[in-house]
Amino acid sequence: MSPRSRTPRTAAASAPWVRTRLRTAPGAACAFFLLVLVTAFLAAAFPRSVDRYEGQGLRHDLDVVEPRRSVLEVSGPQPGLELPAAAREEAVRGATMAAAQRRILDALPDPVRADAAQSAYGVRTSDPVAAKETWLPRPYGIDPALTYVTQSALPDHATLRTGSWPKARGQVTMETREVEAAVTEATAKALRIKAGATVAVPTRGGGKVTVRVTGIVAPKHPKASYWSAEQLLRTPSLVPIPSKDSPRYYWTAALLLPPDAGPALLATTGQPELYWRLAPDSSRLNSRDVDRLRTAVASLEGGPGLLTMRQLAGETVTVTTDLDEILASYDGMRAAIEPVVTVAAVGIGAVAAVVLLMTGGLIAGRRHAELALLRARGGSLAGIGGRMLAETAVTAVPAGALGLLLAVLTVGEARLLPAVAGAGAVVVLVCAALPLHTALLHRKHQLHGARDDLATARPSRRRTVAELTLLVLAVGAVAALRRRGTNSAGGTDLLVSAAPVLVALIAAVVLVRLYPLPLRLALRSVARLRGAVGFLSLARAGRSSASGTLPLLALLVALTTAAFGGSVLAGVADARDDAAVLATGADARISGPGDSVPLPAALIRAAGAADGVREVVRVQIEYGVSLPPAAGGFEDAKGATLIGVDPDAYARLARDVGLGSFPAGRLKATDARPEKGRPASKDRVLPVIASPSVAERLGGGARDLQSLAGDFKVRVAGTVTRTPAVSDTSFMIVDASALTHRQTTALLLTGDRPDAAGLREAAADAGKGFSVQLRSEQRASYVDTPMQNGAERIYLAAIAAGAGYALLAVLLSLLRTAPERTTLLARLRTMGLTSRQGGRLLGFEAMPQALLAAVGGLLVGRATIALLAPGIDLVHLALSTGPGSSLLDTAPLRTDPWSLVLPALGVIVLAAAVAGAQAWWAGRRGSITELRAGDSR
Repeated sequence: MSPRSRTPRTAAASAPWVRTRLRTAPGAACAFFLLVLVTAFLAAAFPRSVDRYEGQGLRHDLDVVEPRRSVLEVSGPQPGLELPAAAREEAVRGATMAAAQRRILDALPDPVRADAAQSAYGVRTSDPVAAKETWLPRPYGIDPALTYVTQSALPDHATLRTGSWPKARGQVTMETREVEAAVTEATAKALRIKAGATVAVPTRGGGKVTVRVTGIVAPKHPKASYWSAEQLLRTPSLVPIPSKDSPRYYWTAALLLPPDAGPALLATTGQPELYWRLAPDSSRLNSRDVDRLRTAVASLEGGPGLLTMRQLAGETVTVTTDLDEILASYDGMRAAIEPVVTVAAVGIGAVAAVVLLMTGGLIAGRRHAELALLRARGGSLAGIGGRMLAETAVTAVPAGALGLLLAVLTVGEARLLPAVAGAGAVVVLVCAALPLHTALLHRKHQLHGARDDLATARPSRRRTVAELTLLVLAVGAVAALRRRGTNSAGGTDLLVSAAPVLVALIAAVVLVRLYPLPLRLALRSVARLRGAVGFLSLARAGRSSASGTLPLLALLVALTTAAFGGSVLAGVADARDDAAVLATGADARISGPGDSVPLPAALIRAAGAADGVREVVRVQIEYGVSLPPAAGGFEDAKGATLIGVDPDAYARLARDVGLGSFPAGRLKATDARPEKGRPASKDRVLPVIASPSVAERLGGGARDLQSLAGDFKVRVAGTVTRTPAVSDTSFMIVDASALTHRQTTALLLTGDRPDAAGLREAAADAGKGFSVQLRSEQRASYVDTPMQNGAERIYLAAIAAGAGYALLAVLLSLLRTAPERTTLLARLRTMGLTSRQGGRLLGFEAMPQALLAAVGGLLVGRATIALLAPGIDLVHLALSTGPGSSLLDTAPLRTDPWSLVLPALGVIVLAAAVAGAQAWWAGRRGSITELRAGDSR
């Protein structure tokens, strides 16, 4: 029997599932890719931005502080007198000091790093030595006191102007009686020192060491640590002698000796000491180094680090620095800003999560029939979920990786792990949302036909319990935030930071429950009208899916977050405006030293004629006026500030700037004005506008007052807490025309844009000491730290992201039902519906939920700001340094109308635009294309 012929079997052709799905809907895949990309970028960029501005803030604080506070100074007394003279001399020579400097730099504990170029060492006389040379200036007949310093590396940090560099001629010992020195140009000018001048320094044995000035130098970088850690090295100073009478001043200055001249100072009476001054290098520090840096500084000041320094530089050395205070100030600023920033992060994170869930719901809704068919034909939940996971992961994982890469490239100087965690969380949420949603939706076989109308849905018990739980969480978070504010002892409290989100969540739940009621009433009213468009649109709006809670939640959270971010920025701006007004009192201010020097008449005329000046208010200020004793006999040693003004002009100024406005008539002292040619009576009574503390001290009757402006009686006519002329909280305002000795010590100028250059030129022509302050310049000085700027940028991004996600939520909610609406229009067109009526139908259908979201967002945003404002203080975010920064006790949230209204209007406009675009597009396509046989839409 011949063998049976066999026909080869071919494998059944099958297309890969994921590739097929991506080819079927490439536009949706690209849109989904972009959404995940942007969200992953924001999630990865946020922690990196926080890291960067905190690190920049730390370096900024260390760099801008005075070098005398930031340097680490290792210092000790001169070598012991019990040592041989040769050993003492060797200990202070340049080579020995340099070797100790290198050992100290190598032994610094991490992360303390020193800038070797700006660090210095040497020997200095700790007690300034009086110079007896007659040619030295003596303003009050007091000998100048000179300090002698063997600062290292002088030629590297200075430029020789006159003479030659000081050198050690031969080997300098304690017996050497002449050494060379240099002085800076500022010292030479102030003390009239020339190259070749000599100064005699007394020794302990009764002799003298002659210091010959061989050169005059100019610092290359005067503000650097080398010269500014001890400012006397570059700039002489007039020092007052404490006295009950007028202070008397004398000059102090420093002479710079070569490093090898140290032994000669051991013989002087100036109590020489050794020092190694280490300038900090902050270039590689970041916010994560703060704790270790604080520990290292504490160790150097009084721990194991100090023992190491004593082994390297001497058993009696000490380490002094103000780095610990700088770090404490930095921690205070960061602790104040971090919770406020976390509120924005939680809000935007919640909005992004809701939008991603909405996207998954949109995809699942579009494929409901397909997945139901797979389930009916035996597909398991695990199999269907796995396919959905594969589809999502193919798009989401590359998008998340690209978003992470863009965040890393865009935002540098930050940790990678938090950014990876943020982008990974977005990818995990996206990949898990769609499979889980599909599994929950198709866990049971469902029959077609059951409607899920929002107007007819009845909440289940589980939903009611969940809503009540969220209500309790929201109430607790808001109560905690109002009670203790955003600063908690244990760090940032996420529950408190989530309070705006929880408030928006509860509002969304309440609005969804209340939404059917007005809709039913409106439907009854429209049903009586002749046209069918209004009735159909409202009927369609009432039959929208009960799952519309998610779009409404996204909109409310986004609008609330945007409103909260705008209120933060508005509060910061208002706080800076208020601080600038407190610092200057007007748009511009001209005054002399201490507000006590009378201003020349020419300066007053020039100020009034300057460009941009609308009005000039003359003010007479006298500090320290003694108040009458209180009832218990207690006298205030500090006194109060007397302010003499023109009542009408000063009342207008106070009203314009918003500082202690009062009726001008209360201040006028017409009957108390002194007559010409006759001495003023001490019994005349002047009405005063006083601060609350001064008003309480003066009481209700007339009290005697003695001042340089005259002696008179005062009676309180009103109280104000602030006034433009001074920043004190203890003051009295009187009518200047009633003062015996009248003068103008300050000018307060108002105008749109006062000419700063012209005012400063006029002040310079009037003499030395007159200063010009502009409110605009003071306002600009408050934005000066990277931490503040970084926090503000995050809030700007929060507003933009909130608005963007809100508009995206509207678009997704409309796209969810777009095919159904398109089919409806096609059917109605076959019944005679015009294109204009179709546009009105879709627009009216979209308006109820858009209006609900917009109005709800306005109300919830405003209510959230009102609820949370008492617990949030923005003073640290708004102010850091500068005049007026310490005058504000608090900076509350301020409602920003633009951040409330614009996103809400954007929601309505976008809903109307999408509806109109869909109606236009559907009108271009034929009804046959939309109404296909067997289409179930």
